[in-house]
Amino acid sequence: MIGPSEVVASFDDPADNLAFDEALLRAAPEAPVLWIWRNTDCVVVGRGQKIEREVKADVCASDGVPVLRRASGGGTVFHDPGNLNITLVLPGPSHRPLEALGELMTATVAELGLPSRLGDRGLFVGDAKLCGFAVFRTRTGLLAHSTLLVSTAAERVGRYLTSAPADPRPLDSHRSRVASLAEHGLRKGVADVTAAVRVAAAAQLGELATRKPSDEEREWHRSLQHTRYHYPKWHSEGAQRKDS
Repeated sequence: MIGPSEVVASFDDPADNLAFDEALLRAAPEAPVLWIWRNTDCVVVGRGQKIEREVKADVCASDGVPVLRRASGGGTVFHDPGNLNITLVLPGPSHRPLEALGELMTATVAELGLPSRLGDRGLFVGDAKLCGFAVFRTRTGLLAHSTLLVSTAAERVGRYLTSAPADPRPLDSHRSRVASLAEHGLRKGVADVTAAVRVAAAAQLGELATRKPSDEEREWHRSLQHTRYHYPKWHSEGAQRKDS
């Protein structure tokens, strides 16, 4: 019987990481899959969001920070090496994907010694958001992923993301004050935080077998790079290539 696994993979290009994130779901795993990963500096908008409503595009361009798009919904986030990304892929239908991810992240933060509470699409310590959540479904399963601020300064997030627009729309991000683990006084390295995620995931899912990407995941990765993540209009407009 196939059991839960943690896939180990990383790519230099943030767009390639986003492509692999989606590939894990498209490969339709038969058991839960965990992936823990990081990006270099970039801004990532949700599937249907408008960049002009979410991002200070001129500041991003000036600083050389790419603006990218992911397949899931949810709000815009800033990624850098001080921000840990946690992807959880669950096979089959599930009516509570955010709850499963919320339980994982709550247990992770508890393992690190901080009290937290689940809020609207995220995990909070006090009144500051520590983790954001987003979900993407297919017929065969769902992907839920989270950003966990380990050492990223709140000022860096605010430099690249806009304030809440005066005319709110359904797909706009829900802006919250953010603070990293470091800003809460918990100065743990990425390795320590990654270990806490693994402990929490094993308690929730069962013992995780560590593995490399499967052939199916690699194939989907190549396909998604071509049809979406290496196609500029995917990131700017959410448009997929039609020559495939």
